[in-house]
Amino acid sequence: MTSSVTVPRPLRVSSVAALALAAVASGAGLLTDVYRRDPAVLLPQSLGQDLLTLVVAVPAVAVSLWYAARGSRRGYVAWLGTLGYLAYTYATYATIARFNELFLVYVAAFGLSLFSLVGGVAHLDLAGLKRAFGRRPVWPYVALQVAVAVLVGAVWLAEILAATRSGTVPASVADTGLPTNVVHVLDLGVVLPGFVVAAYLLARRHPWGYALTGVLLVKAATLGLAVLSMALVQSLAGEAVPLPMLVVFGLVSALALLATAGFLRALGPGRPARTEGVGYGDPTR
Repeated sequence: MTSSVTVPRPLRVSSVAALALAAVASGAGLLTDVYRRDPAVLLPQSLGQDLLTLVVAVPAVAVSLWYAARGSRRGYVAWLGTLGYLAYTYATYATIARFNELFLVYVAAFGLSLFSLVGGVAHLDLAGLKRAFGRRPVWPYVALQVAVAVLVGAVWLAEILAATRSGTVPASVADTGLPTNVVHVLDLGVVLPGFVVAAYLLARRHPWGYALTGVLLVKAATLGLAVLSMALVQSLAGEAVPLPMLVVFGLVSALALLATAGFLRALGPGRPARTEGVGYGDPTR
């Protein structure tokens, strides 16, 4: 028998655990010397990310999960997007930050948020999501996703290609002493291609286009806010912040926040997911 569900219990538990670990990690990052082994250039970035995580991301995960668990389609999509932020953030921390007392916290936060994200996507009612959006125009969301992929890709590729031509390494790698920049890897290998795929599918009004777009719009908003938060801390510490990066990510953040609000408003409050014999038991217990 097929039944309508909200968020299965294992995904609720893993999400709460992930946001609790994120709160611990970001709070410790802001209040202790956990980054004492990191290069000085990384400290403002880490503190800026921790500030955004603690003040914005953790509450956003909690609120969106609360609404999703009560049947809100908007809450469900927002919950998935904020989980994407946590997974991205703690994949980065686990590979960039010098080994410290929170390493296992980073790994656990990454694993739990990724598990919750994949499980949540697997339970999406794709057809229902498309029906909820209706015949509203999709081109603004298509255009935004292509623009994000192009703008952010241009920023990273300019740095990488310049270093490749000169036989050096990018400044973001040289300054940190790391072998590579994991942000380049995640953005160019996963996130930006994801925007392109989502834009293509949405332009064709494929059900997966609506699902991926909803998740990635939230991710785009938090991505831009994270970079701006890092830039703020860097500026307060007296470090120079590249103007093109501020312009690109400021624009990305503003447009993504507007697009996210419009997309979620279009979805309405209906129940988001359906499942059939997925092995989680009764999710309402």
